[in-house]
Amino acid sequence: MINLKNTDLPFEKMHGLGNDFVVLDARKRDIPLSAELVMAIADRHRGVGFDQLAVIENGAHDAHLTFYNSDGSLSAACGNATRCIARKILNETGLTTLRLTTDRGILLARDAGQGDTSVNMGHPQLDWRDVPLAEAIDTLELPIEGAPTATGMGNPHCTFFVDDVDSVDLATFGAHFEHHPLYPERTNVQVAQVIGPDHIRMRVWERGVGITLASGSSSCATAVAAARRGLTGRSVRIDLDGGTLNIAWADDGVWMTGGTTHVFSGTFTTEFIEAASCQGR
Repeated sequence: MINLKNTDLPFEKMHGLGNDFVVLDARKRDIPLSAELVMAIADRHRGVGFDQLAVIENGAHDAHLTFYNSDGSLSAACGNATRCIARKILNETGLTTLRLTTDRGILLARDAGQGDTSVNMGHPQLDWRDVPLAEAIDTLELPIEGAPTATGMGNPHCTFFVDDVDSVDLATFGAHFEHHPLYPERTNVQVAQVIGPDHIRMRVWERGVGITLASGSSSCATAVAAARRGLTGRSVRIDLDGGTLNIAWADDGVWMTGGTTHVFSGTFTTEFIEAASCQGR
C-alpha cells in the first residue's frame, strides 16, 4: 500500500447541479483514507471542499464506488456522484452503459443523450427495517409533526411535504430531524412542494453534510414518497436549488437523469497530506 505521506495525490472536482464532489481514482493505486484526511479535503477554506468524496476502485464489473460525507463518515449511496463518475467512465471508455458496484449494490448507468447521464439507484426500501427505523412503524406517514415519509435508497430519508419550501428554515429544520430518535443511523431530510402531478420543488439537508444544492438519492426518495402518497405519478421533474433532475420509478428501480460537470483536476501536495494526517494524532 502506498504511503500517502510520501507522495502527491491527484483528484478531480465534479458536481451534479451544484452537489459537489472530490473524486479520487484508486484503480491503479491504493489510496488509504483516514477520517482526518477526508475532513481536511472537505474544508472549503483550507482544503478543496465537497458535499461527498468518492473513491473509484476496480470491481467485479466496470468499477466500484465508495462514498464519504464531509464529516468523514461513510455513505452507502450518492446518486449525483454516481452520475458524475459514470459520465467520466463513459467518456473514457466509449461505452454507452455501465455496471457500477457500491455498498448499495449493483447500479446500472447509461448515456441519456445531450450530455445527460442516467443511473438506476435500485428499488426503494419501504419496510421500516430496511430504511432503517428504530421501531416497527408504517413508513408512509411517520408519527412526527408534519407526518413525513421514510424511504431507504441505500441511505435513510425523511421527506416532508409542505406548502412552500422556501419558507422553511432548512438549517434549523434539517439539523433537528437528521438526529430524530426514529432514525438510528441519522437521516437525510427533504422538504418538498408539489407543483403538479409530474413536478416537485425540493430542498435538501444531507446527514453528515448540511444544506446541499442538490441530492440524487434524496430526489429519488422524494419521488417515491410522492407517488406512494398519491401526490404525483411515478415520473417527475424535481427542481432543486442547483437545477433539475428527472426521476422515474420504474419496474426495475428508480432511474435518475440529469447533467454533470467536471470542474477541474488537481493534485493534493505531500505537505497538505502530512498536515491532515497530523490532525488525527
